[in-house]
Amino acid sequence: MNYTYIVQCADGTFYTGWTNCLQKRVKAHNEGKNGAKYTRTKRPVSLVYYEGFFTKEEAMKREYEIKQMSREKKKKLMYF
Repeated sequence: MNYTYIVQCADGTFYTGWTNCLQKRVKAHNEGKNGAKYTRTKRPVSLVYYEGFFTKEEAMKREYEIKQMSREKKKKLMYF
């Protein structure tokens, strides 16, 4: 399974990415090992949203779509 996810950083900002293991990826963001450059200075992060897909291409496509959304649209997506 592949996932598109949103984490909320300590400063309240959001980061969107994709992975095939949510637990490992969130841990990587929080420990700084292979985490995104964006989240390194904004730890800790917490998982606030995810969607599952069968292929990484689908997850990557959805990641791109979410990254194009405004902050308000992302919030609506999370609280749907």
